[in-house]
Amino acid sequence: MLNILPAGIHEIPVIQEIAKRSWQVAYKDILTPAQMKYMLDKLYSFETLQFQHDKLNFKSVLAMDADVPVGFATWSPKVNFENIYRLHKIYILPARQGKGTGRYLLEHIISEIKNMNATILELNVNRQNKARIFYEKFGFTIVGEEDIPIGNGYFMNDYVMEKKV
Repeated sequence: MLNILPAGIHEIPVIQEIAKRSWQVAYKDILTPAQMKYMLDKLYSFETLQFQHDKLNFKSVLAMDADVPVGFATWSPKVNFENIYRLHKIYILPARQGKGTGRYLLEHIISEIKNMNATILELNVNRQNKARIFYEKFGFTIVGEEDIPIGNGYFMNDYVMEKKV
């Protein structure tokens, strides 16, 4: 049985481990090993995750199967946009993918943000990432594309997707 627990700074090592293990599968055919390491180091450093939690109002949760963390998600209100929220991160351990964990996390987030008068949940997904299909099945639609420079000559080549909630 899955359970959702809030995740704060004490859970950052768990989030980092889930991200690392998930990325090795999700991005193995999309990113070079050097780019994957660079992005994980940059996006999932303890300092970055703590700053997002403490200063940017990011909320994170862990999906737990009994006492074992199997996934996480992070979201926040979109800056300067009333009633729009952003899903920043959602990753499920590879062995748990396709078993409803991602859906469970998204349903939890949508329930939470509806209580805060959200009307839209948006996200970015790499244009080559098969997760796009998961989001489309969940009711998200592509509303744009972005190429975001992240340093070291690397870019995030993403679709912007949104869902009315």
